[in-house]
Amino acid sequence: MEKNKVNMVDAPEGHVGEGFFATKFDQVVGLARANSLWPLPFATSCCGIEFMATMASHYDLARFGSERVSFSPRQADMLLVMGTISKKMAPILRQVYEQMSEPRWVIAVGACASSGGVFDTYSVLQGIDKVIPVDVYVPGCPPRPEQIVDGVMQLQELVKNESQRRRHSAEYKELLASYNIE
Repeated sequence: MEKNKVNMVDAPEGHVGEGFFATKFDQVVGLARANSLWPLPFATSCCGIEFMATMASHYDLARFGSERVSFSPRQADMLLVMGTISKKMAPILRQVYEQMSEPRWVIAVGACASSGGVFDTYSVLQGIDKVIPVDVYVPGCPPRPEQIVDGVMQLQELVKNESQRRRHSAEYKELLASYNIE
């Protein structure tokens, strides 16, 4: 009787033969990147507490290859912005984003990071996408750990399917130029 195999990650499409497997380089690199994202938590309020629960043993973000939480932007490629961002903090958030090496991805966690939340005031940034590009939005106030895990899984799909050439494309450079980022 054959036991059921459980694959955490399916192999990309390719050619299989005796003793070899061949596929596209983009797919292999995408698969490796998607399953080894190094998060940088930029937490300012209650969403940060939910992220702590996400990293704990019950939800265990480590099973997605994100167990190495980095507190240095130079050693991270996934920025998780959680909580209320004031307009005075916006330049610091942008500096953290710019210090991250390419390729880099951003997840806006919670209503405050996504849209300013209930704080429609002069001092609160009404969404971090005003200062840096965002790849995935996680809704909620605060979002449950399951939602944060789902956001990371959505980002993994984006990363896995992203072309190596995307970061050098005219569209991507135009996107960064719209944020005045070189």
